[in-house]
Amino acid sequence: MELRVGFGFDVHKLEVGHQFWLGGILVPHNKGATGHSDADVLIHAICDALLGAANMGDIGKYFPDNDIKFKGIDSKILLTNVRDIVFNKGYELCNIDSTICLETPKISNYTSEMSATIANCMQVEKDLISIKATTTEKLSFVGREEGVSAYATVLIRKTYK
Repeated sequence: MELRVGFGFDVHKLEVGHQFWLGGILVPHNKGATGHSDADVLIHAICDALLGAANMGDIGKYFPDNDIKFKGIDSKILLTNVRDIVFNKGYELCNIDSTICLETPKISNYTSEMSATIANCMQVEKDLISIKATTTEKLSFVGREEGVSAYATVLIRKTYK
């Protein structure tokens, strides 16, 4: 059995007047992440981890931020496409472990819905998706609430279909 590990990281600026999409759901907050797509840092980190595990590049290779057709796109669509790219290469997901770094809002009330949303996109059981959150103890751009970051590690296995 061939197992492969992938790691992903993403960061986006937070600004007033934008929606805050995180883990595929809209999180109530006075600021939102900015970017070419909906700026969902968690899904972007997961996409990079999946593509990295399969040695297929990164999210920008498939969805460049200078392509107008991806302007404002729902990141769940990107994740579904990445799932297909990786699965069509003969891999299946073992699990995702992720961490979101932000000071506010506290997201413990949202992680279950995020896990379910991501599991649905990946067509797997929810218990394969782990989402945690931490602060940076008021340090750095995250601590100053200027931005949000996310890390993801995935384990995939070759299915040999």
